[in-house]
Amino acid sequence: MSRPIVRVQHVHKYFTRGSEQIDVLMDLSLDVEEGDFVSLMGPSGSGKTTLLNLIAGLDTPSEGEIWVGDDLVSSMTEEELARWRTRNIGFIFQFYHLLPVLTAYENVEMPLLLLPLSASARRRQVLTALELVGLSDRLWHRPGQLSGGQQQRVGIARAIVTDPTLIVADEPTGDLDAKSADEILRLLNELQRSLRKTIIMVTHDPHAAERSRRIVRLEKGRLVEDDAAFASLGGAS
Repeated sequence: MSRPIVRVQHVHKYFTRGSEQIDVLMDLSLDVEEGDFVSLMGPSGSGKTTLLNLIAGLDTPSEGEIWVGDDLVSSMTEEELARWRTRNIGFIFQFYHLLPVLTAYENVEMPLLLLPLSASARRRQVLTALELVGLSDRLWHRPGQLSGGQQQRVGIARAIVTDPTLIVADEPTGDLDAKSADEILRLLNELQRSLRKTIIMVTHDPHAAERSRRIVRLEKGRLVEDDAAFASLGGAS
């Protein structure tokens, strides 16, 4: 049996406020298999976004280890993390985070500018990513000329353009109407099934979570439920 692509091992995350210690995650362990689609759920303050940020290398644990593939992410310096994220993590945000003065093509190209690629190689990857999300006819549109769902598709194209090890999504449907949200979830399902992308998504929406293959619930910094039986069913169709 292959080793999980993500291994969170006895992670503790806390902050200090004066003499007070504020615990956000406590002795949390979690494995994610390669090609899985996992939803992190829980009430506000449960630690799900903190966990996502730790896995993505945006933060470091106070104690414990986080591995992604063969990389011990929790031991990296800030400089090492920045390089590692560029090659290994694709980010999808609730509010898209597109630069309004750039076209869809230019927004998707941005992560590739940090890699040693030729202009022709960048162009191939950008066009492929935009084709995968169904926006080949919107290459030169700026965000203000696109609907919310189309902007999120640009965000997904930007997330996958480097062919990352892991896609992390923080409330990717939270700013969308029901129809657009459904389209985005269908696209994430397709990326997981067809391209075998590993996706970890934070969501408050149970309907969105049901589209994943596995639901992990957190409460007060602890993992309280891991719906492995749901994963064995392959998620919603």
